[in-house]
Amino acid sequence: MTVAWTVPEHAQSLKEQIDSLPIGELDVARPDYFELGVAEHGLQRLRCEAPVHHCADGLYGAYWSITRHKDVEAIELDHETFSSDHFNGGITIASHPDEPQFFPAFISMDPPRHGEQRKAVAPAFSLERMNSLGDQVRLWCAEILDDLPVGAPFDWVDRVSIGLTARTLALLLGVPQARARDLIRWSEAAVALPGHPLFPTIETKLAALQECFAMFDAIWEERIRNPAGGDLVSLLASRPETRTMAKAEFHGNILLLLVGGNDTTRNSISGSVVAFDRFPEELEKLRAESELVRNLAPEIFRWQTPLAHMRRTATRDVDFKGHRIRKGDKVVLWYLSANRDEAMFADGDAFMIDRQNARRQLALGAGIHRCIGARAAELQVRILWEEILKRFRRIDVTAPPKRTASCFIHGYQELVVTIPERM
Repeated sequence: MTVAWTVPEHAQSLKEQIDSLPIGELDVARPDYFELGVAEHGLQRLRCEAPVHHCADGLYGAYWSITRHKDVEAIELDHETFSSDHFNGGITIASHPDEPQFFPAFISMDPPRHGEQRKAVAPAFSLERMNSLGDQVRLWCAEILDDLPVGAPFDWVDRVSIGLTARTLALLLGVPQARARDLIRWSEAAVALPGHPLFPTIETKLAALQECFAMFDAIWEERIRNPAGGDLVSLLASRPETRTMAKAEFHGNILLLLVGGNDTTRNSISGSVVAFDRFPEELEKLRAESELVRNLAPEIFRWQTPLAHMRRTATRDVDFKGHRIRKGDKVVLWYLSANRDEAMFADGDAFMIDRQNARRQLALGAGIHRCIGARAAELQVRILWEEILKRFRRIDVTAPPKRTASCFIHGYQELVVTIPERM
């Protein structure tokens, strides 16, 4: 094990704390657990000892944790009993309809409104559109990779993960490429918790979001006048179901598309480098059987799980697996745990490029709320690695990754790597 994967002393002490707590007092939604890489340890304990677990006094209030794959999937598919609606509480453990930092969007709506708004943007992710997008993504990948230093450390998150996702997101949203990095900054603001280095207060967070809304309000007015384009804003402006949506809903949908397009793909790309560094035999396996690249994205989505959870709210009293969940209770679906569930994925903590059932992963959701941009995310991961394999024999992680201090975004703020040589 390299220095990048040794367990820091403070992380080890948190693991011991997790093991020693009475199960009823375990709050797995602490951001420091995720920042120090011990969240999986807590979730594994719940999965084994209390797969339907009630935390009465957590950092984000009382909530239920659902940690097994079959149970997460069952609740995902029962949208009548378990609501995603913004006005019932929304989709994260922290969200609340009365707080100004949370906005309604189609992911935080129940049928029929969810389907109406989702349908408006679905054409942007058709197979035909993805084939066209793939050509551009390949050009960007080549440009980004050819510009990387060899033999000197650099931050993969900034140079590659953000570099690629920012350009792709700008294209999908119809935003000038000169503003691509702004999209990433606004996406980070949207999910920032108090104490974030760039957005330490709710005021700084809301100020950044107002910058975002100002730009997109101007784009929206232009698209309303001429909605003929194929970008996501044009599609929203062209459909009768969405062109008259309230301003708060438009803003919420923009933030949804920003976060979905940035964090899911960005942290999967970073996670793929981490995975191959920790499991180098899988990289050799991929080199020997290049067709396995088709299985790479699903296994990365499973192993990394870029969004650790989604939240639902019970619409009625219900008995679930022997537990009485009351109307209004917060129910947190831990994708990160479901994707490591040994009952579904043998040796779930291991990254396996040839895992046969990798597509059963729940990182992108299930049922009506499955990520609408899943094809775009998979395309970027696959094409990037096709281009990496042409250029580099390996990418070495040379320092412990700096993880995101969030129980929602499961990713990396910094990943220092070195490329020893170019092929």
